[in-house]
Amino acid sequence: MTINQQRRQLMLGAAAAAGATLLPGMASAAGGTPLKVGLIIPMSGPFASTGRQVEAAVKLYLQQRGDTVAGRKIEIILKDDGGVAPDVTKRLAQELVSRDKVEVLAGFGLTPLALATAPVATQAKVPMIVMAAATSIIPQKSPFIVRSGFTVPQITQPIAEWAPKNKIRNVVTLVSDYGPGMDAEKTFVAGFTKGGGKIVESLRVPLRNPDYAPFLARVKDARPDAVFVFVPSGEGAAVLKQFTDRGLAAAGIQLICTGDVLDDDLMASIGTASAGVVSSHHYSAAHASPENKAYVEAFQKANNGMRPNFHSVGAYDGMHLLYLALARTKGDSDGEKLLAAMKGLSWTSVRGPVELDAATRDMVQTVYIRKAEQVNGGMYNVEFDKIDKVRDPGA
Repeated sequence: MTINQQRRQLMLGAAAAAGATLLPGMASAAGGTPLKVGLIIPMSGPFASTGRQVEAAVKLYLQQRGDTVAGRKIEIILKDDGGVAPDVTKRLAQELVSRDKVEVLAGFGLTPLALATAPVATQAKVPMIVMAAATSIIPQKSPFIVRSGFTVPQITQPIAEWAPKNKIRNVVTLVSDYGPGMDAEKTFVAGFTKGGGKIVESLRVPLRNPDYAPFLARVKDARPDAVFVFVPSGEGAAVLKQFTDRGLAAAGIQLICTGDVLDDDLMASIGTASAGVVSSHHYSAAHASPENKAYVEAFQKANNGMRPNFHSVGAYDGMHLLYLALARTKGDSDGEKLLAAMKGLSWTSVRGPVELDAATRDMVQTVYIRKAEQVNGGMYNVEFDKIDKVRDPGA
């Protein structure tokens, strides 16, 4: 199904009717009180690819590590929020806490959904593991929020600094018009101009039902050295197709972006239109580490060849964060104790070394500069530079 076809679906119908379902093979067995985790992700609607990746990673983690830690069974209660309505996400979180008695909330595909849920976590004193949403301010909205993914400023700053050092002197920015897009625009403009670059124009595209064609036409007319793009995961194929069809590549305009645009889950559908595109991100399926090679192989084997993307890694590490914290508390799932146990944890992830900053509750991690290239018959984001221990710079 194409992105446009997905948008024509009744986005909220499935979300409003979503019931509590257990991921296959994750039901609690006898032996101790289960620890229930409410996983709220978009399994339908335009951002369903994010939910699919998160669900697959959670299932893989439990298959590999088992569903018991510190004597507690882990029970995942999956809710589909449709990905577009904050009030639906908040209602589902309230039901999970009050009716299903979950002790951890997790998932959250987009920023508005995470922000809507923050008061629920605060009031219930339930840890909320944000696996996907990436606006900088999210953890500030509740002392119970931790983020296992990334922030948009964290991955934008490196490409903003790389561009003026590599013969890119003037740029048009093109971002989705919501929190992460604003973060990306602000961070890129600050870093690029500090390095001597010039911003020709800043364009913002509606998040819902976007049509990139008129905006790309304006980019072409401006004739910059490059266009910097940020769009949410799932939209990259549409951007790259129209960028190519509209003749921007042929006109000599370079596309640079955050890794959301070149989502590993979409690289097959984007195809050679991505060739040569430079991006910055914290994860690539092509990351050359033993841990990642094993992860990609296991993920694809378990999911009919689907390539893992950065949202899958946010979910996989979110589960690892929970397991490590629960081991620290010896099975005590009190919200404040679990949260305290999570702060400062570090490990070697499939993306590289990570640490949950005790003060900000965001990941400290390596950010890579990559170029889209053909590897073994497929398009991959091949890393050629890196910046270690990157913290969220804020926006």
